[in-house]
Amino acid sequence: QVQLVESGGGLVQPGGSLTLSCAASASILPYTMGWDRQAPGKSRELVARLSQDYNTHYADSIKGRFTITRDNRKNTVYLHMNNLKPEDTAVYYCYSSPWGWGQGTQVTVSS
Repeated sequence: QVQLVESGGGLVQPGGSLTLSCAASASILPYTMGWDRQAPGKSRELVARLSQDYNTHYADSIKGRFTITRDNRKNTVYLHMNNLKPEDTAVYYCYSSPWGWGQGTQVTVSS
């Protein structure tokens, strides 16, 4: 069973930054990786995707503020989040095309 382990969540003030990490227990080289999020009382939504050939896709709500990157040598994908807003508060889940989702990490944006 391949594991996806997220880290880097926490409490941040509006306008602040956070970087989330997702470490996989197997090689991510051939796969699309990404991040989704689920806010309280809402459905899970796609945040970002990064394919194996480095094509990206972002949700409109985070374009220009979030960047997804990957380090295939470390089997890790990152979500760099800038200019965070209260509406970004959610549990953020790492996604991989063959393995599904990790357990999630909480991001809270509040003053």
